[in-house]
Amino acid sequence: MPLWNIHHTPGVFGADGKHRLASGITDHYERVGLPRFYVVTLFHEVRPEDFHVGGRPVSLGVRICVDHIARRNPDDGARRRTAEWIRGMVQPHLAQLDGLHWEFHVDETSRDLWMINGLVPPPPLSDAERRWAETNATSDY
Repeated sequence: MPLWNIHHTPGVFGADGKHRLASGITDHYERVGLPRFYVVTLFHEVRPEDFHVGGRPVSLGVRICVDHIARRNPDDGARRRTAEWIRGMVQPHLAQLDGLHWEFHVDETSRDLWMINGLVPPPPLSDAERRWAETNATSDY
């Protein structure tokens, strides 16, 4: 599952902006074959006095933490393409904010301790995973 935790100060994202970004993120993962319900995007608003960079509070900031569990990048080139994709996805949503500090990172986490609705997700690229993607729901396999 891709899990996106987006920490941001007030005023960075409105309800419509959150929906557009989360939908765009989900659309990308669907295009590469993942079920849409694998993608979870959480927005966490953080007061400026609680958002510090370099030991100083930031009035306008975004910190994105992405966990990739369903897939791993096989090499440096794939990791660089993933980073470039994330930058390209996020930057248009942030470009209009003068003085914004923003950054992201991606962790690739083991699938071994992952379940959805009490089920171990099917192996990557398997018929069962394709069925989950087509139905956008979990099922026994």
